[in-house]
Amino acid sequence: MTLAPFVILLFAAFVGYAINLRAAQAIRADGVRLHSLESFHGLFSLLMVIVPVLTLVLIWLAVEGAVIDALLMASLPAGVLDGLGSGAIQLIGAEIRSIAGGRVFGTPDDWKLEAAERLIGYRQASSWLLIVVVTGVSAGIVYFARGRVASGFRARQRVERITLGLMIFCAVVAIFTTVGIVAALTYETFRFFQMVPVTEFLFGLNWEPQIPIREDQIAAEGAFGAVPVFLGTIVIATVALVVAVPVGLMTAIYLNEFAPHAFRKTVKPVLEILAGVPTVVYGFFAILVVAPALRQFGASVGLDVSGNTALAAGGVMGIMLIPFISSFADDALSAVPQSLRDGALALGATRGEMMLNVLFPAAIPGIVGGVLLAVSRAIGETMIVVMAAGLMARMTINPLDSVTAVTVQIVTLLIGDTAFDNPKTLAAFALGMMLFIATLVINIFALRIVRKYREIYD
Repeated sequence: MTLAPFVILLFAAFVGYAINLRAAQAIRADGVRLHSLESFHGLFSLLMVIVPVLTLVLIWLAVEGAVIDALLMASLPAGVLDGLGSGAIQLIGAEIRSIAGGRVFGTPDDWKLEAAERLIGYRQASSWLLIVVVTGVSAGIVYFARGRVASGFRARQRVERITLGLMIFCAVVAIFTTVGIVAALTYETFRFFQMVPVTEFLFGLNWEPQIPIREDQIAAEGAFGAVPVFLGTIVIATVALVVAVPVGLMTAIYLNEFAPHAFRKTVKPVLEILAGVPTVVYGFFAILVVAPALRQFGASVGLDVSGNTALAAGGVMGIMLIPFISSFADDALSAVPQSLRDGALALGATRGEMMLNVLFPAAIPGIVGGVLLAVSRAIGETMIVVMAAGLMARMTINPLDSVTAVTVQIVTLLIGDTAFDNPKTLAAFALGMMLFIATLVINIFALRIVRKYREIYD
């Protein structure tokens, strides 16, 4: 029944839009001039319904679980929770919820079965109450919005004010989300460096984060030298850029200047489809097609190729980055003024000379910015390297060897039940912080290049 309030909300919003639109059209039909267009009167009602009622529904759903759990625990028989710690009480609540969901293990006590029935009743009552509240509030807002329709009502200003408030709210949420991510990374990274020296992490040549978590567990002491992990990331990203940059730039140059218009209209959308393919599909392609092909080719020419190689992961990542670089380069080339093209051709230059000596140098800032953004994308890519790269950190730059990357190690360190009180788990946050800093620096550098040189060729 969670979907029902949203359906009612959307229905009420569109009904309010239609009512206000018809009312405004009726006023105009009588020869009275409206301050705002009829559509703004409809949008006023729609936004007036959606914004407050959607906020109410989200808050209701957010606090519903805590309120129902509190009522459930308060309704349990006296004495069943006496002397129990918070963990044991949480286990009892989880068991009751499992029984209410139809997952019964063994023979539970009668009071637990009764509590499960009460829990089902609380949830149903909450759902129906939410439906009633949403219906009533929506109807009241629709009635209020209908009463505001008049010739002098400034509906456009009200709609713009509500829209501006929504945009400001979204911007604030984005800012605070970024601040929260940075704060969480910084705090956990600081905890890691309290256990492991910064110099060992940044300059150590051995990465073996397998350490004993319990006293009875047998494991190595652990080593947290991240240089092999950083080196593997650089090797994979380099292979990806070696594939993506030339192919992407040549594709952009051909489509922008030399390809027939009909061919460009067909090929460019097909090429950009690659940007919409999920990265897990690229990962499957790398591990099922590219890696076996590289092993077979290496065996035929006498080369020792590992099962998971930087060449396979980086090559497939390069294919993924081709539309990214091609699109940036094409936009940069298209932004060059037509007068530069015409002037070069008027002086006797061929189209190839015009491209190499005039167009391409003029578009270099945008192209470099796109390539640097592609570099940050290659460094931060997760799924392809997790599936196609190796797990062992090695000090090698050979793309035919198995290497690991920062994203692979982050996933590996956080798999399973982990406690965030040991350096093995906290190392993932330190790696994430290094990755965040690297991509942030690259993005800032790219944006500064684009911003610095953009106006030269306006």
